[in-house]
Amino acid sequence: MNQKVTSREEILSVSRELVKKEGSQAISIRSVAGACGVSVGSIYNYFGSKTKLLAATVESIWNEIFHNSDNPAVYEDAESCVTWMYRRMEAGSREYPGFVALHSLGLAEQGKKENIRRMNETQKHIQAGLVRVLKHDSRVRKDAFNEAFTPEVFGDVLFSLMLAALLREDYDPAPVLEVLRRTIY
Repeated sequence: MNQKVTSREEILSVSRELVKKEGSQAISIRSVAGACGVSVGSIYNYFGSKTKLLAATVESIWNEIFHNSDNPAVYEDAESCVTWMYRRMEAGSREYPGFVALHSLGLAEQGKKENIRRMNETQKHIQAGLVRVLKHDSRVRKDAFNEAFTPEVFGDVLFSLMLAALLREDYDPAPVLEVLRRTIY
């Protein structure tokens, strides 16, 4: 047993390490408790079920993958933002083997509405950042958006393309950048 954990954040940190080293199948209450050096009951104090632990682990991985960039252009220029997101997806997939399976299959198997809601919130947060960039990018044509085709709608389209690329493990942002250029610049 490695260490005594005393917080939810420490448990999630250990869970992320398990995913890095052993893949998504390594996540269980018993395996996380063992890696944390605490009893199974201690994990249940923070996470009432494996499903809740799994969802929180996935959410924390998404948050780690898309942590804030030190490059200010990422927040001002849609092309830089999309490129950065693809680079982060690629790095995240290398760092967390099996993450896509953990995310897409793990939650679907568990079928818990609350966990799916939490993951949707995390994705919406990422999308909201992309929409903010679209709204503040000085290169966007004045007539690019209208009542029906808003930055939110386009942000949803771009994010959907990124999720599809993540599932295919295709980290070339060129096609999405081309869509971006043809649509709003």
